[in-house]
Amino acid sequence: MKPAAEVLRDLAQPTHIAVHSSRALCGEVDASAADDDKKRDDKELEPLRRKPTLQGVPAEQIEAFRLAPWQVLHSLGRAISLARRGAGRGLAEHWGSLKYSQALIGKQGAYMGLSAEGRETADYYKALQSGELGTGLALALATQILGRRYPDHCVSIVPADTALRAGFALTSRDAGHRSGYRYRPRFLAEVWKPGEPSRVFPIESKGNHSNPPASHAQLASASAHVEAVHIGAWNETPSLLFSTELPLDGPLTVHCLQAPGRDGWLRDPTDPGHRSLDHPVEETNIYPGIVVPSKEHESPTPLPGFHLQPQHHAWFGHVLARTLAAGLTAFAGDGDATVQYLTKRQGQRHFTGFAHAATGSVQDARQKILGTAFVGTDHVFRLNRTRVEAFSGVAEDLFTHLEAGRVHQYRKEVYARRDAWPHAVWDSHWGGPVSVNPDGSVLAMRELREHGPGARA
Repeated sequence: MKPAAEVLRDLAQPTHIAVHSSRALCGEVDASAADDDKKRDDKELEPLRRKPTLQGVPAEQIEAFRLAPWQVLHSLGRAISLARRGAGRGLAEHWGSLKYSQALIGKQGAYMGLSAEGRETADYYKALQSGELGTGLALALATQILGRRYPDHCVSIVPADTALRAGFALTSRDAGHRSGYRYRPRFLAEVWKPGEPSRVFPIESKGNHSNPPASHAQLASASAHVEAVHIGAWNETPSLLFSTELPLDGPLTVHCLQAPGRDGWLRDPTDPGHRSLDHPVEETNIYPGIVVPSKEHESPTPLPGFHLQPQHHAWFGHVLARTLAAGLTAFAGDGDATVQYLTKRQGQRHFTGFAHAATGSVQDARQKILGTAFVGTDHVFRLNRTRVEAFSGVAEDLFTHLEAGRVHQYRKEVYARRDAWPHAVWDSHWGGPVSVNPDGSVLAMRELREHGPGARA
């Protein structure tokens, strides 16, 4: 059993991540999709509707991909802060990322892989661990890909279900015209710059503890998930697909592909005469279905899925901006601030009222990390018998805007500071690993400091 101090140092070790994206991978995924279609045909099931064309991601967008394990956990924690899966009712979902504090290992000059604990956990929780660690790695890589593609923009990632629920009934529990279609992407990436139209990329992420053929099948399935959301013209929404292979021996590999497209553009939601990002989202009921081009005088039957046409674009940009704000305030532990950003169908009630013991979160902590003041929430637990504390939050000046509902001002300021955030993954003054994202969020952990009689245990 490693001493906690050694675990903390390991979490802050930047490590190379193997990334695979090529024309050959596209061929393997197409073959896997054809095999799946044959199996479905044998069972008299309809073939899945997938993206018609997949491509490799250009090498310059995926090369030199390095992360510290702690940055992977930060990426995962931000992704699941609105997950609504645990007994915490949404107030402390992101702490679930900390269970992987000893799952990844890497050394300088080597590639990241599973640690002994990660391999042992894989024997019992394969799907959970591979899926969640795959999410952390995939979203970090997606942010790098889109950041390199649009260097003067910000990249924001929000859970697709939360965003879509503002306009669609996704399940039988949602009021409205239910789609009945279970395929949809897990995340949406918005690439934005104040005063300009933003662009949205559906993202599907999967993971496995198996081998490349398992990733080929997962990418074929992911193609069906991203196909379910169209923004603008039919079949022109660009998407990113990921499958992370976490073998029990050897380095992990992120397999990634892209679906090309010329659309996915949203009007700037702050244009005069449109809508203010500081106003609540208007929940609506868009009839589900993807409208395909038709010949004159024909009325084609819509395909299953979710289509955001031009009349929805300004509204959906509004939804994305406020869903991002909700994720940040939830990550900082402030349920009251989060409620203002979500509609009833998006899960307002998960951030109000009672939370079960040991699952709640309260925004009442302040820390100075890497020279920046942050406000947020903290969590104390034992790491190999040593008490440690984790802190998650948002830069204090930015959180002040979010708490007051000033989304427009938050986006203006975070854009201006997009290249000014520190890149260090260890803060000697704090005493442990740290990760600061360009959205102004931070995740940090250290051994718990006692302060004499009556100190918090």
